[in-house]
Amino acid sequence: MRGPTTPRHPAARRLMLRAIAVIAIFASLAAGAAHAGPPEGSELQLFVENDLLARTDRYYTNGIKFGGGASFDLLQLPANEILEAIAPKASSEVRFGLFVGQNLYTPRAITVSAAQPFDRPWAAWLYLGGVAQRATQNRLDTVEIDLGVVGPAALGREIQSGWHKLIDAPKPMGWHNQIPNEPAFLVSWLAKGKYRVGSMQGIDLELIPHGGTTLGTTLTLARAGGMLRLGRNMTGFGTDTIEPGGAMLKNIRRDIEPARAQDIEWWVFAGLDHRLVAHNIFLDGTVFRDSPGVQRRPHVYDITAGLSLRVDTLRFSLTRVRRSEEFYTAGSNGGRQTFDSINLGMEF
Repeated sequence: MRGPTTPRHPAARRLMLRAIAVIAIFASLAAGAAHAGPPEGSELQLFVENDLLARTDRYYTNGIKFGGGASFDLLQLPANEILEAIAPKASSEVRFGLFVGQNLYTPRAITVSAAQPFDRPWAAWLYLGGVAQRATQNRLDTVEIDLGVVGPAALGREIQSGWHKLIDAPKPMGWHNQIPNEPAFLVSWLAKGKYRVGSMQGIDLELIPHGGTTLGTTLTLARAGGMLRLGRNMTGFGTDTIEPGGAMLKNIRRDIEPARAQDIEWWVFAGLDHRLVAHNIFLDGTVFRDSPGVQRRPHVYDITAGLSLRVDTLRFSLTRVRRSEEFYTAGSNGGRQTFDSINLGMEF
């Protein structure tokens, strides 16, 4: 077995140096921002989304997001200003979070080296995000600002190729066809409500509607939907995924939720999220440079189902997502997708 060697090709060396530089920048920003540690009542959270259990390897094929309570004024001060402007004024405190994330997108056939102009482009998105959240008794408002890069600097080739080598999966061959490097950003607002619709012997049924919007060079869309959940000692506003505006700080309501005193909390749920999409850089291509792209569908929806369990300060959630076609294909059924979202949380 050959050990790791320094790339001899100049392009390979440049790519390695660029990857190291991007990782160093994001690591230094995150480390500098988190020095104060998470405030009381927040969480450290890890989101992982993948289509492995659905036995596919295509389209939105992997996402990871890690963060929690931390202070980083560059992102959180503008997020707080937006939150104060659009959310109802309340006596509850605004809480802040910081996270890093990466999403990977591929066409259906990942072992094809040639360009596939009629399928989803190869793309990756690496970003640093800040979130400001305010919760009241029955409402949660979240503003999220993400700054990052798409293209080779987002390390999609390195992450997917390394993972596939580790698990002995087919090598992805088409990353040289991905969308080019470009800085990207988004600003997202999401509002959630919570209403009890039934209760019997300590088992509650709740409706959690939501609505919001996202603007930016990465995504521009409006969204609305809801979730029904059934369980015991339920707190917060339901289960989240990597989608912008997810409640990175589920534990901010500790002081007003009696169920937090219980050691065990669980629920099962089903939900629907509909999005009206005006721009998606992973389908339309980059904004300021020519790049691969496909014809985007304006209406996209997710049907979700899953479960969530908290034992003391540890939380686990699993969500199965069935996503409608996001783009037009040569056939009528080429763009549907199923993937799973796992959320692990530790409360403070």
